[in-house]
Amino acid sequence: MTGYKDTYDAWKRDPEGFWADAAKEIDWFKPATQTLEVKNGLSRWFVGAETNTCWNALDRHVKAGHGARTALIYDSAMLGRVKKFTYAELLEKVSLFAGVLQRHGITKGDRVLIYMPMVPQAAVAMLACARLGAIHSVVFGGFAPKELATRIDDATPKLIVSASCGLEPGRVIAYKPLMDKAIEMSAHKVSATIVFQREMEKAVLVAGRDFDWKEEMDKAAAADARPECVPVAATDPLYVLYTSGTTGKPKGVVRDNGGHMVALKWSMKNVYDIDPGDTFWAASDVGWVVGHSYIVYGPLVHGCTSILFEGKPVGTPDAGTYWRIIAEHGVKAMFTAPTAFRAIRKEDPQAALVGKYDLSKFEVLYLAGERADPDTIQWAEKALSGRPVIDHWWQTESGWPMVANPMGIERLPVKYGSPTVPLPGYEIHVVDESNKQLGPNTTGAIVVKLPLPPGCLPTLWQNEQGFRESYLADFPGYYKTADAGFMDEDGYLYVMSRTDDIINVAGHRLSTGGMEEVLAAHPDVAECAVIGIADAMKGQVPVGFLVLNAGVARPAADIEREAVALIRERIGPVAAFKTAMIVQRLPKTRSGKVLRGTMRKIADGEKWDTPATIDDPAVLGEIEAVLKAGLGR
Repeated sequence: MTGYKDTYDAWKRDPEGFWADAAKEIDWFKPATQTLEVKNGLSRWFVGAETNTCWNALDRHVKAGHGARTALIYDSAMLGRVKKFTYAELLEKVSLFAGVLQRHGITKGDRVLIYMPMVPQAAVAMLACARLGAIHSVVFGGFAPKELATRIDDATPKLIVSASCGLEPGRVIAYKPLMDKAIEMSAHKVSATIVFQREMEKAVLVAGRDFDWKEEMDKAAAADARPECVPVAATDPLYVLYTSGTTGKPKGVVRDNGGHMVALKWSMKNVYDIDPGDTFWAASDVGWVVGHSYIVYGPLVHGCTSILFEGKPVGTPDAGTYWRIIAEHGVKAMFTAPTAFRAIRKEDPQAALVGKYDLSKFEVLYLAGERADPDTIQWAEKALSGRPVIDHWWQTESGWPMVANPMGIERLPVKYGSPTVPLPGYEIHVVDESNKQLGPNTTGAIVVKLPLPPGCLPTLWQNEQGFRESYLADFPGYYKTADAGFMDEDGYLYVMSRTDDIINVAGHRLSTGGMEEVLAAHPDVAECAVIGIADAMKGQVPVGFLVLNAGVARPAADIEREAVALIRERIGPVAAFKTAMIVQRLPKTRSGKVLRGTMRKIADGEKWDTPATIDDPAVLGEIEAVLKAGLGR
């Protein structure tokens, strides 16, 4: 198989054979008796097989003679500190912490909740759970007590692993009081917590319940408590990761051990064109799916060097932080959110800081997490002297890319605005509300034909009914992505917005993503968001919010007028786009997603709550004030 089409066709002809072949890259303690089992619409991969994810991420590399290879680079721009761990060193720490967990009664199938900042101990805790066959649930560090308590009650962990604090530019966030409050609020009670004490904020430990990380590691070392990897079924859960939704029962996405490793190992080479020994950097957080898949598990299972970065794309100390890390650590490929590059561009519109660094080893930038508008991609291409900037699309639920430019198979032509083509494992259709397939260039709901491939969620934690209702019920025979878009005549997918962000203007269904693409092309605009707000005459009308590049001194009214004219020129009067407003910043989650739904509720005067995932709640007041001034609402 030499090209994308051959590879994709080979998968379609024999899906089970394709993944059975990919599974040869993984060490199995016991082989599968059945590659795929489908029951009542639910699928399980590599049934009967036994394996261990920690073994595949660490032990087997050390056993193969690669113990001296760098596994993890901790780069804290917050502290100006870099620490490197070889595979042998990381294995030693993980084995010891597995001993700590074991001494606290953690065994196969137990849940351990991890509430940590971006420190190496977070990865160590995840891998130690995997070593014992325990199921980890990582909650983004700094989440409010109520959200943490909800997850404690759903996952019912035996133990929590945390740290005394996390760091944000200009402030220290004490985690321990947040955790204590969550424990107090939760109905389920954990038996113990293990707290990693950081020097900038020491936590007060509760006697008999809270234990010091370092002291516990020292005890395990003294007792030579270094347990071996526990064999688990390929279909056993590795982790539960809660989606960032804030309403109703939390959705705990389950990830199995076997299919997860097969998919991630396959993707490292075929999607990202990374070889063992290469340095790969996913600039995300271990609290999100990207951190699970491409900071911890994917790179380590593949035998790479992975970077764990504590900092922000700007302000730690400037908009050149990403370039410094790429240069200093010889990064071959990087993966981050488009939001990060919009922030860098806003602070350094001419990309002047790039020239300070040697990026000779850097080959390709990947973007995902939110729609990558063509203007951001083109700016990044220019800043990176023409290196490829590749958009790709996936979700917490899928665990790995669904649509991408498969750089390790064949570099396909880039079409701006499209994450390119479906990968093997994903047969993607665009359908209308009645599940009827739509033709090329017609916007509808994006769905994936069942069964889902290895690596995708098999169900929700303790909530199979919720899984069926959320993902399978609306489009029988398909998985509902809740994203909207279209496919062109070449099979390229265009993801335009969440299904909820398709607005109905006087009977015309319009994509807010298409409007954002036009507004982002304005030379003064760093980033933007478009929402549909209620209108008595037309049902909904779009309103645009513009964040300007640093140093723009032109009158706001001129830029807003030009933005309206751009939409009229490129989309037409049908868009009914008459209002653009300049704002200092947009409300975002900590992972960089714009909170359009909350903005819409504010604009429509509906009841709204501050989302638990928001980066800075104060921004919602700013948006409210701008809307009041601009719309008189």
